[in-house]
Amino acid sequence: MEVVGKGFIARNLASVGERHPHATVLAAGVSSTGTSSAEEFDREAALVERTTRRCRAEGRLVVFLSSASHALYGNGDTPMTEDTELRPASPYGIQKLRLESIVAGSGTPWLILRVSHATGRWQRPHQLLPAFVRQVRSGDVQLHQGAHRDLVDVADLVRVIDGLLERGIEDEVVNVASGTPRPVEALVHGIERRLGLFARHEIVDVPLTRTSVSVEKLCKLLPALRTVTEPDYLDRMLDRYVPYY
Repeated sequence: MEVVGKGFIARNLASVGERHPHATVLAAGVSSTGTSSAEEFDREAALVERTTRRCRAEGRLVVFLSSASHALYGNGDTPMTEDTELRPASPYGIQKLRLESIVAGSGTPWLILRVSHATGRWQRPHQLLPAFVRQVRSGDVQLHQGAHRDLVDVADLVRVIDGLLERGIEDEVVNVASGTPRPVEALVHGIERRLGLFARHEIVDVPLTRTSVSVEKLCKLLPALRTVTEPDYLDRMLDRYVPYY
């Protein structure tokens, strides 16, 4: 497997790097939903175009990691399926839809994975879980009232990529998430319990962000991944990764 990128997802994919020599995983580019830089977006699009052209010439399959966040799907309590009509309002969401179109129209076999908030080893300090762990340790946490996040273990994302490629799935869009958006307060309380610390919470009032995505297609393609929907999934992730940070 060829992996384009040097971030934490790319590092985690090293565990299956010897498998699927016909596939290229695009795990690079803009990662922050708050980004609105046209220059960054154009660089990312150029990378996707170059990679898909090369893969078409070499007969390779492209795995593109898109987003299952509110930036692409918007807010709502009804689980969003992969064939939901998308009308992203944010620059980040518009960009992800643009890149999906480039990949799907590239003429090479492809697989688009709409990933929620991946969490796990080698995350950068500014990303959600390590940032909250650091804030709890410092004694002060800033919480966005009404913010929800659907966390998925990066180890499960690796299992998804490995499993779908093993099954020969291509030209499909698949959500990769737990299917359960959690209020960020629940995440912080879970971190506090595991560290035995209780931080001061600064509450910031922001618009509601709660996106529910369907993982039925994922679980149908890979039944073993139904573990991501279990009620204790978030607790298992916190048990695994809070001590790490």
